[in-house]
Amino acid sequence: MQTIDEYIETFEPPIQQTLREIRNFIKSEVPEAAEKISYGMPTFYLNGNLVHFAAFKNHYGFFPGPSGIDAFASELAPYRTGKGTLQFPFGKPIPWDIIKKVVQFRVKENLNKAKSIKEKRSAK
Repeated sequence: MQTIDEYIETFEPPIQQTLREIRNFIKSEVPEAAEKISYGMPTFYLNGNLVHFAAFKNHYGFFPGPSGIDAFASELAPYRTGKGTLQFPFGKPIPWDIIKKVVQFRVKENLNKAKSIKEKRSAK
């Protein structure tokens, strides 16, 4: 698969709809982020991978990296998490407020990282 659209089309219509909602929500939060497929999943990229999302057998996966999980550990307690992974079960509402907070956190993190790299290069 080369595009997010191609990825989404591989699922049943109800799953496609939710994947499109997730995609559009992230796009509305970070319109400057580029879209691509990375690790076989839809990915938003802004000075590095920002977040990935995907659908699996029984859940949607949201992948903000370990820092995105650690920063919101208490709020994410009701959900199944792993190192850099957050799972939302099919048939339950998507927690848009959590996705928004995590995406905003990751944007700041990536922008700060890029700024730091630029400053180090300028100092040489």
